[in-house]
Amino acid sequence: MAPVVYRPSDDVDTLLANFAHDLARGGVRIGGIVQRNVRNANGTTTMLAVDVATGTKISVSQTLGGGAMSCKLDTGGLAEAAAVVSRAIRDDVDLIVINKFSRQEAFGQGLRAEFADAISRGLPLLTAVPERRFSDWRNFNGDFGTTLACEWSVIANWWQAIGGL
Repeated sequence: MAPVVYRPSDDVDTLLANFAHDLARGGVRIGGIVQRNVRNANGTTTMLAVDVATGTKISVSQTLGGGAMSCKLDTGGLAEAAAVVSRAIRDDVDLIVINKFSRQEAFGQGLRAEFADAISRGLPLLTAVPERRFSDWRNFNGDFGTTLACEWSVIANWWQAIGGL
């Protein structure tokens, strides 16, 4: 298992998506989700969870009014994304990708159960963890796994070191 620790200036979403896409093109059985943020014509952003195996896009954000203060995470979309990850775990793919362990997971929500399932089964797992949430990740997971810098070559070296194809 490997968390990619990133800063706000890093484009970890694109990095993970491109890495997953390249592995899949190379014949690796990969499953899970990556995140894509799409800028809408009105200036808002829609968060998408993209199934790395099929390319299916799932909206995980709800549209809120301009002055809204509540979380814009769409629980229905999140449940769909969780089902994608769970299916990949059941299918025992070569690599599970879960876009990130962040605030929701730190507080016991989001995709925390899917993280725990993949970890408990000993499946290769690649995720992203914001630098400010790394202590939450360690509280959740202990010191298990390999912490990676947010760089393509570092992730590729990790993949090869664990016997990746």
